[in-house]
Amino acid sequence: MKKQKTLYELQAEICKVLASPKRIEILNVLKDGEKTVSELVEILGVPKANVSQHLAIMRHKGVLKTRRKGVNIYYSISHAKIIEACTLMREVLNEQLKEKSKYIELVSG
Repeated sequence: MKKQKTLYELQAEICKVLASPKRIEILNVLKDGEKTVSELVEILGVPKANVSQHLAIMRHKGVLKTRRKGVNIYYSISHAKIIEACTLMREVLNEQLKEKSKYIELVSG
């Protein structure tokens, strides 16, 4: 039982990391391949310090991994299933929005 509780705690920590819209946006950009901080800054239009802070948190929690090449550090998603989980959650949200939309049309129509 203690092992299960530890797993729940770890899962909650990852969910906290993914609770930031900006971090989800970063993951969305990285799903197409690794990027440097500078590339992410340009794509996201966010200050470098802000991007770096988000990347550090995600790397520390194991969501991202890094690779150094010369002076550049490349960030990538540590496990493909992270993107699968985000995609699945987005699908659930889209379905919920469609259901709410149908309900509103039914009630107001």
